[in-house]
Amino acid sequence: MSIMRMLGVLLILIFSAWTREQPSASSLIMQYCENFKQIQIDIRDCNISPDSAARAFQVNMLQLGKLFGDDSCSRRTGQDFVFPVKGYSPRESIGGRGKGYRPEGFDLFDMQVRGSHPAHDIFIRDRDKDQLDDATGEPVDVLAFTTGMVLASEKNWQFDSDRRGGNWIWIYDPCLKGIFYYAHNKTVVVEPGQWVEAGEKIAEMGRTGFSAHKSRSPTHLHFMYLKINRDGLPEPDDTYDWLMEAITKD
Repeated sequence: MSIMRMLGVLLILIFSAWTREQPSASSLIMQYCENFKQIQIDIRDCNISPDSAARAFQVNMLQLGKLFGDDSCSRRTGQDFVFPVKGYSPRESIGGRGKGYRPEGFDLFDMQVRGSHPAHDIFIRDRDKDQLDDATGEPVDVLAFTTGMVLASEKNWQFDSDRRGGNWIWIYDPCLKGIFYYAHNKTVVVEPGQWVEAGEKIAEMGRTGFSAHKSRSPTHLHFMYLKINRDGLPEPDDTYDWLMEAITKD
């Protein structure tokens, strides 16, 4: 079943390249978004081997990159980034002052791999863990760190689920040629294929996900960036310096 799904993805991409009447850019974008999410689901459910998942991911990301092209975007600076948690600064909220980032052994395509943490956890003041800011009593907005396109999202995590990540969002930045992952959200307010600007609300912070929902886990955003290399494969990249330079929103 999983191999057939992967072959289906590849055939769609090959057919799109061969047909005389090329599909519209918008329809291709939605197809790539659907492919991306299906690959993530197959990895999560162990319905695809790591090698097959890597190949399907590679083809999908290379085709997506070609669609956006080698644009004239310059390398972004701190002025182009918005700290992804509204009302908080990086110095007060990034866990371990950046020491929680551990990329060694990370493999996006293998659910059996454990121990790596190529991400930063960003915490809020929520002692009673009700997913509300202690000072305001209100939900805390999760903001797009950079401008890009929503690749995929999960909105329907259930509290009795053993799935990690909870309600998550993947956003592709064609200028940086990488993907950003925002996990453990309570609610998600964006859709696949949607273009978002840096600083735009994309979710509200929560405690969804197998580990994040446990009583021992503080309310936080799991924030990860994977650079897509020339072969279309993901490589963890530390965003700590970017986060420290980012603009904050009150």
